[in-house]
Amino acid sequence: MEHSKIRRMLRSAVVASALFAGQLAVAQPPEDIVVTGRYGRVPDNVDTLSATVSYADLDLSYAADRKVLRRRIDLTARYLCDKLGESDTVGSVVPSCREAAVRDAMRRIGTIEQHFAPRGTAWVRGPVWVPPYPADWNTRYR
Repeated sequence: MEHSKIRRMLRSAVVASALFAGQLAVAQPPEDIVVTGRYGRVPDNVDTLSATVSYADLDLSYAADRKVLRRRIDLTARYLCDKLGESDTVGSVVPSCREAAVRDAMRRIGTIEQHFAPRGTAWVRGPVWVPPYPADWNTRYR
């Protein structure tokens, strides 16, 4: 084989490996938590509602962003449990659908927060999460 052909092949291989490495560096693990609503104490085989809450646009090393994530989880749990038929006045079921959904999600978020490192200067904020609940819930439920 002639030298120029070998050089072109090597150059192509280097470019391909650089592109592949760049894709690996950009790829990030999913940054979301699933909130699951169950009405009362029901077995796992009963249908439930769940929704994904993203925190890709948040830096959990900041208290304000952690507060935003907790708010998202609370409102999402309220929305799911409302869809399952739980009202705000239900008091006989302990824990309530909403309390159980929030507690479960917060347990998982606590683990994430413990191991969360600051995003750093190379972090690119993810897209803003679009909630499943109505937009006015942010002001209606304080």
